[in-house]
Amino acid sequence: MGQEYVIMLALLAISLIGHNMSVAYAVAAVLVMKILGLHQLLEVIGAKGISWGIILLTTAILVPIATGKITWENIVHCFRSPAGVVSIFVGILVAVSGYLGVDYMKSSPEIATALIIGTMIGVFFFRGVPVGPLIAAGVVYVIMSLWDKLMS
Repeated sequence: MGQEYVIMLALLAISLIGHNMSVAYAVAAVLVMKILGLHQLLEVIGAKGISWGIILLTTAILVPIATGKITWENIVHCFRSPAGVVSIFVGILVAVSGYLGVDYMKSSPEIATALIIGTMIGVFFFRGVPVGPLIAAGVVYVIMSLWDKLMS
């Protein structure tokens, strides 16, 4: 058995033990594709999956607007409450961080492994949600850029 199977089975076991079904389903889906020899599908998902995930997340975020659960009144209120203003600011920071993260991961793919490990630790042991690698990569980019400027 190849090391990729051992790693994936370990991730599956940890996700099941930790009751993190999102990760368990994802690992199971990837394992099934791997076992069935769907290598081209895995490559397509690897190349396009983040974009598809962002589209799906954005769609889910827009549903309350489409269903009328979020109104103009709610939107205007965001600009009037301290939590709303902070949320807008943090939303901007996270979106920019995610953008920087995508570019940084493309230019420095070696950090992807460390980000995946960190994300999995956060998911498995701290009940996190695995939506952070892009944002984490953006934070790493900012920290490393500051580090480079401080060291030069």
